Amino acid sequence: MFAVLTGLGLLESPGWHDGRLWVSDWTSGLIRAVELPERDADDDQPRVQVVLEHRSLPMCFDFLPDGSLVLTSAGQGLLRRSQDGSLTRYADLSALSAQPVPRPFNDIVIDGRGNTYVNNVNFDFAAAPPAGEPAPGFVALVAPDGHARVVADDLAFPNGMAVTADNATLIVAESYRHRLTAFGIGADGALANRRVWAEMGAHSPDGICLDRDGAAWYADVADKCCVRVGQGGEVLQRVQLDRGAFACMLGGPQGCTLFMVAAHWPGPQHLMNYTGWDGTVLSVPAPAGAAGWPGSG
Repeated sequence: MFAVLTGLGLLESPGWHDGRLWVSDWTSGLIRAVELPERDADDDQPRVQVVLEHRSLPMCFDFLPDGSLVLTSAGQGLLRRSQDGSLTRYADLSALSAQPVPRPFNDIVIDGRGNTYVNNVNFDFAAAPPAGEPAPGFVALVAPDGHARVVADDLAFPNGMAVTADNATLIVAESYRHRLTAFGIGADGALANRRVWAEMGAHSPDGICLDRDGAAWYADVADKCCVRVGQGGEVLQRVQLDRGAFACMLGGPQGCTLFMVAAHWPGPQHLMNYTGWDGTVLSVPAPAGAAGWPGSG
């Protein structure tokens, strides 16, 4: 296992784009792009560039087919980064979350057709989760024309999301139901045919990604690990860490490196005032390359 970066904050949303590793540091309000050293290079230190500064919790991001970065922004919906680095409104999502207190949107994935899926846990994360069924979480779709609508509900803390390479299936990590849940994607981006993709037992999946063998990787904060599972839940590989794993992503020149973002987790009640994160980006070789979205282009 190799430590790419250390000493950061609460890290999320790793992605491989334009030959670099991108990662969001929520507590610093920064998105960084990391150029990794070439094998056998004299300079073996990664080159780190701050590509965006924006204060938001959460602050996840993905890339449109034209390469533009889109991020979730608390109170502002989705923002798009222009070539000059400025941020403009991409979609207003305020009418979709619970009233009278709109909740911030969480994770995001953009498929190969430009459909943007973004989810919302839809309750106060620092408080206890609401009792009873159905669960309040949901997934919204922002079509390429900017129209936004809810396309799935009754999700128990929706977290990481991924779309298969054929644009036919969206997989959502339901952290509080300890499972990966799949939906078929229609021609208009709508979701249907909800089903359990994999049960996680006692594990709570956070960020996820897919590989070319049809398996999924998920990060687990409480159990401090990243796990590769097949459809149905068979555990294929486990990478144990010394701190909470928040998300993982396949990338690198061949798409066969698993990048993991991890930090010490104090619990949701201390999210706003904790300073001992020691956020770290780690990497290990993976048995199969990246597939689907978030992509590895």
